[in-house]
Amino acid sequence: MANKSLIKVAVTALVAGLIGGGAAYGGINYLQSNNVATSTTSVPTGSNKSGSTSTTNVKVNVSSQATKVYKNNKAAVVSVINLQKQSTSSGWSGILGGDDGSSDGDDSNSSSSSNSKLQEYSEGSGLIYKTSGNAAYIVTNNHVVSGSNAVRVIMSDGTKLTAKIVGTDAVTDLAVLKINSSKVTKTASFGNSDNIEVGETALAIGSPLGSNYATTLTEGIISAKKRTVATTNTSGQQTGYATVIQTDTAINPGNSGGPLFNLAGQVVGINSMKLSSDSSGTSVEGMGFAIPSNEVVKIINELVKNGEVVRPALGVATYNLSNISQSDRKSVLKLPTSVDSGVVIMKTYAGSPAKAAGISKYDVITELGGKKVTSLATLRTALYAHSVNDTVSVKYYHNGKLKTTNMKLTETTKALSKQSN
Repeated sequence: MANKSLIKVAVTALVAGLIGGGAAYGGINYLQSNNVATSTTSVPTGSNKSGSTSTTNVKVNVSSQATKVYKNNKAAVVSVINLQKQSTSSGWSGILGGDDGSSDGDDSNSSSSSNSKLQEYSEGSGLIYKTSGNAAYIVTNNHVVSGSNAVRVIMSDGTKLTAKIVGTDAVTDLAVLKINSSKVTKTASFGNSDNIEVGETALAIGSPLGSNYATTLTEGIISAKKRTVATTNTSGQQTGYATVIQTDTAINPGNSGGPLFNLAGQVVGINSMKLSSDSSGTSVEGMGFAIPSNEVVKIINELVKNGEVVRPALGVATYNLSNISQSDRKSVLKLPTSVDSGVVIMKTYAGSPAKAAGISKYDVITELGGKKVTSLATLRTALYAHSVNDTVSVKYYHNGKLKTTNMKLTETTKALSKQSN
């Protein structure tokens, strides 16, 4: 997402090094010998007393799979404009920059006035993935449309359309928009993100730095299939963890919400964030992240159906065991020395699933639903693999002894309301 005024991004992103930086322009040519055929003519040699020169008749015929993917899908990629009400001034106050302090004593007849006007606040990208009757559906990032008073979509041919927000999900940073389908000529399809391989080519199409650079294509590789990264809200507070695809494909402000394709032309991820520096301030290059398509499809289907995503919750406050000292693990938690990972329960809330299952303060969860729990991130992944009202088995240590219990999951909103009571 690119801010129109400051060219920076306010995103749900990494704890260290949010999306940043502008576009860097290089002079590197990347040629694949199996995709490029050239025909050459000889260049005259010898003296040229006048020092003049001329072009030669050299033609390069390029036929690559990346080009085909781009041509087949560019019409399905759009720019998404976040419009927000900005306070504006009119009259002499607006022209001179403020009130000069004078007054006739009748403010109702003052020559200056203020009102709110919709202005472009930021830009991102989006993908048209489905049409149904007169409606077309677009997936983008939640942070691209967050705080908007209205949303505009710019098609690849420049057509501007008003979009309606169908639903948003801050946890996965996804949102679904709806536009009139009369101008839609192409929809993209999703591939299975579990089938991608590290090292395979990845292609991103989007609007880096905004719609002035709409339908820009960048190419890289899949750097990692499942990378767990911490996420924060726009205030910089950590909100959880996300399991994402890592890629060195160039992703810049404005690419947020755009697709990551494989060479078959399938969408394997939705670009969401980029690491530009680590916690020490060291500059980082080539580390972008995309939400896997399998998760995207699951979330956007629920957003279209319900307008929101309902998730299960344990109703507990937790802490990573790895952050607990060895002495406290022994004296307070009474854990065997062989247990070095898991999630410590710091509090269970009244009426919560954890409380009902008999879990209490200082218990250490090591497994949920048959999946090993080593951290808050893995606990979240294991928990969100289930639905509300599912019953799952939980393994945990209580006073040094391994126990197993069954827990019936309730939804997040109910758990939170009980926590507040």
